[in-house]
Amino acid sequence: MPGEANQNADMTGSDEAGNAVGRATDESDGGAAAGTVSVTGTGSAEAAPDLVVVSIGVECRADSVAAAWSRAGTSSDAVASTFRRHGVADEDIRTSGLNVRTDLVWREGEGQSVTGYVAASSLTVRLRTPASASAAISEAVEAGGNDVRLNGLDLTFADDAEVRARARDAAWEDALRSAEQFARLASARLGRVLSIMDTVTPQAPVPLPRMQRASSVEALAVEAGETAVDMGIRVVWELKALT
Repeated sequence: MPGEANQNADMTGSDEAGNAVGRATDESDGGAAAGTVSVTGTGSAEAAPDLVVVSIGVECRADSVAAAWSRAGTSSDAVASTFRRHGVADEDIRTSGLNVRTDLVWREGEGQSVTGYVAASSLTVRLRTPASASAAISEAVEAGGNDVRLNGLDLTFADDAEVRARARDAAWEDALRSAEQFARLASARLGRVLSIMDTVTPQAPVPLPRMQRASSVEALAVEAGETAVDMGIRVVWELKALT
């Protein structure tokens, strides 16, 4: 569906014979030469996501670095093994964070003191079957126990080429309508396309996927819904005099 266009035009006057005339310009934005109209169009397309990317980790406290590290490794392995049992391939499970730090506390009159050590590990997991994502995530959380930290998830596409193409089609239609309007206002007509390029389209805040409480066994259910992809294009047309 087309969005609201952000458009600008660089249109010429005419000479004594009524022909469109102009001179080339060298603007900082790569601006169009006189005798052209430059328009930015936006468009959007929606589709059901086919990929769930989960960020999940563990955080373990212990009296020694070795104990914290060992416990974190055990919990992280349990989480990863759960995803593998749900058919997640090794290449779709990636360690995205790993650290050990001291656990400090401030006591009046004593200052800071070390009370233990914290080892943390994070995994980024790609779930290619959104329908079964809820069960896989719930079992992984259960496997990690109180050490688990579920950092969030993203609903996206394994390959967004088709939905991006539809969004670009909508952006083209948006740009063309605006350019035709500018041409009418200038008592001219559109000529050939001189240039066309993708532009960066500001993304509106994307709501988190809807999650609903299901039961004590399946704690949260993830509903994929649809995800929107926005595209923008900038097109420069030649402006010609009406004949």
